Amino acid sequence: MATVINCDMGESYGLYKLGEDELLMPLISLANVACGFHGSDPVVMRDTVRMAKKHKVRVGAHPSLPDRQGFGRRAMEIERDELANIIIYQIGALTGFLNAEGLELNHIKPHGALYGMAARNEDAAHAVCDAADVFGVPLLGMKNTLHERVYRRRGHEFMAEFYADLDYNDDGSLIITREHDPVDPADAASRCLRAIKHGTTKSVNGRELGVGCDCICVHADTPNAVDVAIAVRKVIQGHLVGDH
Repeated sequence: MATVINCDMGESYGLYKLGEDELLMPLISLANVACGFHGSDPVVMRDTVRMAKKHKVRVGAHPSLPDRQGFGRRAMEIERDELANIIIYQIGALTGFLNAEGLELNHIKPHGALYGMAARNEDAAHAVCDAADVFGVPLLGMKNTLHERVYRRRGHEFMAEFYADLDYNDDGSLIITREHDPVDPADAASRCLRAIKHGTTKSVNGRELGVGCDCICVHADTPNAVDVAIAVRKVIQGHLVGDH
């Protein structure tokens, strides 16, 4: 499977603009579109789907915990059944807009704290799968976590992703801040190339970590996300040319 770029986007809402989605869309293959609980609104969702259609980008759902004020980055205690329904509700909304534009849902990728919860908590991982059972599309997540183990055990196609613009803890977990800082595009591209070629990266303390790299994530709300995406795209294209 060739590595592709995915991007968390469509997170603006109302009068508030977040991310350079228009500039990023031509640079990516997969758009993870916010579904209203941490960002986005009906107009933004439809506009983002239309933009993806124009650039032939496949669209996935990016559901969140119900935490708009915290941008979905605060963990919550929610029982499995309720959490599954929260996820289904959001994906259903996005699916309506996809249907309106003649597109199909391509994948599901939980957002923020929900993503982290599903990586380390069995009930949360199963709640994601319960929702995915309804829609029958692949799930994005992190290798060597419950994402991989539970999703595959439940029979779901799993795509492992590497993060171009986030650091990793020594235990392999992501360091997620309330706001993303700018990153050095050249450094990000170098780390992505290492992940693609060797399946490894370095933690913030220099520990060697095994990672998956079916796709590489760039966040639209990283301040220099466009520069990062351009650098990563060049690395991916160069690697594919080198393989041939």
